[in-house]
Formats: sequence, C-alpha cells, structure tokens
Amino acid sequence: MDAEFGQALDAVGPRLRALRRQRETTLADLSNATGISVSTLSRLESGSRKPTLELLLPLAKAHGVTLDELVDAPPTGDPRVHMRPVERGGLTMLPLTRRAGGIQAYKLILPAGSGRNEPDPQTHEGYEWLYVLNGRLRMVLGEHDLVLSPGEAAEFDTRVPHWFGAADDQAVEFLSLFGKQGERAHLRARPKQDPDGQGS
Repeated sequence: MDAEFGQALDAVGPRLRALRRQRETTLADLSNATGISVSTLSRLESGSRKPTLELLLPLAKAHGVTLDELVDAPPTGDPRVHMRPVERGGLTMLPLTRRAGGIQAYKLILPAGSGRNEPDPQTHEGYEWLYVLNGRLRMVLGEHDLVLSPGEAAEFDTRVPHWFGAADDQAVEFLSLFGKQGERAHLRARPKQDPDGQGS
C-alpha cells in the first residue's frame, strides 16, 4: 500500500505539468493564480518537491480539476459527478465537465441583487457560447449592450471585452461552453445536403 501511495505521489508532478501545458499557462501565471512561488511549482512538476494538501488544493482549483484527478485516485464506482461551485465576483460557477483541456461547460448563477450592475469588461484567450436558462442576462460585448432572455444564445471571441450581469433585480441562470482560441460549439439543426440533395 505504501508503494502504491508513493507511486501516486510521484505521478503528481508530470500530471501537473501536463495540465498546465494543456491550458497553455506559464509557471508565472499559475503562481499568480495560486500564491505558490514559481520555484515551488517548478520543483513540484519535476518531482523534487513532494506534494502536500496545502499545495494541491489551490492547484486543483486553478486547473479546474478535483484532488482525485490530480493524484489519479481509483474510481469509487459512484456514477454521480460531484462538482464544487466556485464563487467569483458575485457570480457562482458550477463546473459541468471534469476532463482536462478541450471545451469546458459551466452552469453560472447570478443571484438576485448580486451587485454586478456596473459593467467591467474583461478579455482573455478563448471562445465562449452562452445559453440563458432563467432570468434576463445583460451582456456587454465590445460596443454592444444586449439583453438575453431564456432560450436565447450568444457566441463570441473572448478577446473582445465582455461582461455579464442581471438585466433586472431577478436571478439569472445560464450555461457557458468555453474553449481555447479556435474552438467553437458546433451546432447542426439538420443534416448537410450534398450536391445531389441527399443528407450526409
């Protein structure tokens, strides 16, 4: 059992490096996000520093994975997905995907009276697709100031300054699919037609 535990800890470093590279994040960026020094992060990834819970918790949060995924814990057989909500600036984010890299899905909730009334547009690398479930979502995107109602969707390049808030004093719930630059949500309402008029 001790040997298995040691092997699991030894595998954490390469897994941390792979996660960081998949997300195209630098050690300096990760240091800013976690408060862990660049030298400690480098030693963790190389295996010269043993991982501790105090180090793994902020790293799991920064990478959007569970501790079980970081240490490659064996599956428990429980099919339920236990995602922990993250609160940021009056916005609650509930991750709906667990895999590292690729398109990530979130359910986002803006509670009534969340205080997000003054637009503060931000930019970052990536591409996002939104779908409003409940409430009315105010979206500031570049020069546009829009209100999306339930059932409406939007997609945009996140390098364009953007901000979300409630359009009124009611709570808002919406889904977000987020991918790295170049990845988009591909929706098809009907089969494509080939030149002979046949569906593909």
